[in-house]
Amino acid sequence: MPIHPWQSFQEGLRIYFNRRLLCLLGLGFSSGLPLALTSGTLQAWMTAEKVDLTLIGVFSLVGLPYTLKILWAPLMDRFSPPGLGRRRGWILLSQVLLAAGIGVLGLTNPAAFPWLVAFLACTVAFFSASQDIVIDAYRADVLPKSELGAGAAVSTVGYRLAMLVSGALALILSDHLPWSAVYGIMAALMLLSGIITFRAPEPPEKIAPPKNLQEAVWEPLASYFRRSGAVEMLFFIMVFKLGDAVAGAMTTPFLLDIGFSRTDVGTVNKGFGLVSTIVGTLAGGSLIAKMGINRSLWVFGLLQALSNLTFTVVALLGKNYPAMIAAIGIENICGGLGTAAFIAFLMSLCDKRFTATQYALLSSLMAMSRVLAGVPTGFMAKELGWPLFYAVSVLGAIPGIWLLTRFAPWRKEG
Repeated sequence: MPIHPWQSFQEGLRIYFNRRLLCLLGLGFSSGLPLALTSGTLQAWMTAEKVDLTLIGVFSLVGLPYTLKILWAPLMDRFSPPGLGRRRGWILLSQVLLAAGIGVLGLTNPAAFPWLVAFLACTVAFFSASQDIVIDAYRADVLPKSELGAGAAVSTVGYRLAMLVSGALALILSDHLPWSAVYGIMAALMLLSGIITFRAPEPPEKIAPPKNLQEAVWEPLASYFRRSGAVEMLFFIMVFKLGDAVAGAMTTPFLLDIGFSRTDVGTVNKGFGLVSTIVGTLAGGSLIAKMGINRSLWVFGLLQALSNLTFTVVALLGKNYPAMIAAIGIENICGGLGTAAFIAFLMSLCDKRFTATQYALLSSLMAMSRVLAGVPTGFMAKELGWPLFYAVSVLGAIPGIWLLTRFAPWRKEG
């Protein structure tokens, strides 16, 4: 008997309603909350206080701990704070320190004491990167293989919602409240996230931590590089979402350049785009449970590559609202699908003895490729023109899809 579409939809959603995944949604929110408070929201505060633009630009260095987290990830594999266990103990400690750091940051004056603000912002970024390390490790440790896709999806959704709260909502609140109150509210939200940590289940498998720091530093690398094709797999991790990164780097300049207003871009690209990403990510998590990681990487990888062509259509049509809305919806849904599959794949690679260190390494490589991919995009768009730029961006997906034949073959269960 054929399955009714509504029944199929209900079955797809059912995977999300268990304690593990609901807690991961909350932990994803906790992970995403501090980022804007040390970047975009902090920059808005500094601008409002008439801080020099040159100094505001220098503050982008506050984000360095997110790229360097591999340096102290082995410590979080080796040691366990007392009380809540190897992963949850570190998460709770990070959340308490973040709440304190965000609250104190909100009490400062960026115009009068910019270097104090810089120190506190770097401290918050360090605690935030540390929290990311352990939440990523906890997610990989607590999930059975059948829930890796769904776990990746709910974590991403929680992270995105938190960025909306600490970004857009914080800016709206700042029009009505002092900045100290805005940061105080964000600190309270971070502290409340500790309730999620208390409710989160322990990983079912008890894993013995590394015996010493030498083992914590060396063994994660040795364990990874023992596998066949380890070096080539690092290249695959860097290029799988390359086409998506190239196209995404120029979306806002492109839409403004062809005549859309900043309100159009903010409402559709940021607001509707976020909703579309959440829909795609949740759909991806559900489909991965049925298709497996390998086939999901193939299908979603192709979709996220071809979705770039929707912007070629917009470039050819010009300022056309239906085409713009459709392109942003399709591109973000397909990007969400690809992200869910890719994060699930990264988690599947980790040895649970060293999840914090290995996932920090792999996710740093993924982030590095996104940053580097954006460097030549302005030159490419200027030389090629918008229609051809987006058509050519599809070619960026070819190396990753070609390498799927080796690292995620279609016929092999993923």
